Amino acid sequence: MSGGAGPDDDPAALRSEAACRFFAAVMRRELRRGFRAVRLARPGLPDLPPDRPVMVLSTHPSWWDPALFIALHDRFFPGRIGFGPMDARMVRKFRFMARIGVFGVPQDAGARGAAVFLRRARPILSAPDRVLWITPQGRFVDPRERPLGLRPGAAHLLVRMPQVLALPLALDYPFWDEKRPEALMAFGAPVEARPGEGAAALNDRLEAALADTADRLAARAVARDPAPFETLLGGAEGTGGIYGVWQRLRGRGRVPA
Repeated sequence: MSGGAGPDDDPAALRSEAACRFFAAVMRRELRRGFRAVRLARPGLPDLPPDRPVMVLSTHPSWWDPALFIALHDRFFPGRIGFGPMDARMVRKFRFMARIGVFGVPQDAGARGAAVFLRRARPILSAPDRVLWITPQGRFVDPRERPLGLRPGAAHLLVRMPQVLALPLALDYPFWDEKRPEALMAFGAPVEARPGEGAAALNDRLEAALADTADRLAARAVARDPAPFETLLGGAEGTGGIYGVWQRLRGRGRVPA
């Protein structure tokens, strides 16, 4: 991707609200098909001031992660406009992504990738009604891997834009008692840059906050109990696997009781 100016430098101009609504509905349908339920750990989304932009920092365990962002943005942030970075090669290949607020960033951990991210993210977060969804690990990572290894771009952005609130989000996709997995989510407490704080120190605090959120979600995932969660999508009762087949056959009178 060229480092010069181009249409991708203004994601807000390319974003279509109609396209966002359409793809959100598609993603909700796919999530219902793919998962037993999508669940949010209580107490849920913390109270956020309406006059400050938000950057959601999510763990990155699966390629399902962006589907959750797209499907649930309006539920979590009604009235706010959502954006997110993605590998620039994918954005060039699938041009429709620009219509749903996705902008291209080179997928490398070096200075060039960070510079492009900063250049494109800063105008987005200059308005208080904006949300930027990012996966600062920059790669797929098991939700229990530690350290998280956050790339420093988010911290550099917060140092330059202290009005932005960073919101930790942990994700996990465990199998419980059904043939389909659960999609579990947990928000942490917002993090903001302190006066005079450097990017390295802030990055350490962001990593600690996200790791704490992921640890709390992991403990609930291991417990296999839906009670501490709010069900956002799905959640229909039923038994999966061989037990589910047995019940269906019995219901049709094809096997003895």
